[in-house]
Amino acid sequence: MAANSIYNVLSNSFHNVSQILLVPVIIILLIFVLYAVASLGGLIYEYNSRRKTRTDFVQIENIILSISSGNSDELIREIDTSKMPSRHKEILLKLVKTSNLSPDARELMARKMIENEEVMVAKRLEKTDIIAKIGPAVGLMGTLIPLGPGLAALGAGNIQELASHLILAFDAAILGMASAALGFTISKIRRRWYEEELSNLEGMAESVLEVLKS
Repeated sequence: MAANSIYNVLSNSFHNVSQILLVPVIIILLIFVLYAVASLGGLIYEYNSRRKTRTDFVQIENIILSISSGNSDELIREIDTSKMPSRHKEILLKLVKTSNLSPDARELMARKMIENEEVMVAKRLEKTDIIAKIGPAVGLMGTLIPLGPGLAALGAGNIQELASHLILAFDAAILGMASAALGFTISKIRRRWYEEELSNLEGMAESVLEVLKS
């Protein structure tokens, strides 16, 4: 009797806790979907902008050649007229103007500025990465939680209530997978863009440092 009583108390507690979690889970799923759709719109806008301002290999080659020539005026002109992100222009221009610093201090400054860019990229990808990783788990929670009351309704012969719980469960699964798929795709595309930009920046920064050492 005591064991059955303890079992009933624990069972009711688990059920109550899981049902309390249903509303927060649904709210989180809706937030995930809305943010993923908004991020998709931002991705399309960013893609259109990049088509017009993408830095090609010829521009990068010209900047590196200008760096190697040691002509600071020509270099500044090439950087200003390039289509690279404005933040990257600022970094290179700052490095060009550090001829008064020691090589070690200049290298430390360059490394710190590039690390700051990497941190900014990580922050920009953080939200969609979270959605991609935990979206399916939240969707699964939203699927499993309504099944308990649904099975209870089935046992009581209440088919209508069972149907409403099953609809909620399937909707939660769909929203979780859809938001995760969008988040993964957006993070994947943006990560490729940003890694290419950072690679270009690192190459040009290293060229500046090599020239200034000589």
